Amino acid sequence: MAVGATMYTFAVQLADVDRGVYEDLSVRVARHPSETDAFMFTRVLAYCLEYEEGIAFSEGVSATDEPAVLVRDLTGALVAWIEVGAPDAARLHTGSMQAERTRVYTHRDPAKVAAPWAGKRIHRGDEILLHSFDPGFVDAATAVLERRNTMTVSITERRIYLDLNATSFETDVHTQPAA
Repeated sequence: MAVGATMYTFAVQLADVDRGVYEDLSVRVARHPSETDAFMFTRVLAYCLEYEEGIAFSEGVSATDEPAVLVRDLTGALVAWIEVGAPDAARLHTGSMQAERTRVYTHRDPAKVAAPWAGKRIHRGDEILLHSFDPGFVDAATAVLERRNTMTVSITERRIYLDLNATSFETDVHTQPAA
């Protein structure tokens, strides 16, 4: 018998001073058995850092034609294509053609994530941004993950102050062009 997804919940207090976004969120995330805690938690961070009206998680690994996180406007048009991990150049090309903006959030070494994109055809590749965190940040945070989580995320000057289940973490958000 196949093992199903594991549900995680996050009660999030979000204060993104950089963008003027202040929200209390209830986030439910399905972690597929083939997905690591680090990947799943990076999806949650991407959701918080990109939060706006119309944001949603895709159907997950079974949704091959959608990114990990997406934003749609009130008409249903795709506004943002937000990938997590190490997507290939073809996915970025597709996302950039379909959405106004394309972003990548990774818990891996950003130089190794971006290296395979070099020389590949990526629509508006110079507009795609790759975001990463300080080494060890995501791994340290996932060590305190539970099925039900309380999380405070404060962002100021692209620095994240995270309180996850009464444990504090900090990191800079490192941003570089994908191409």
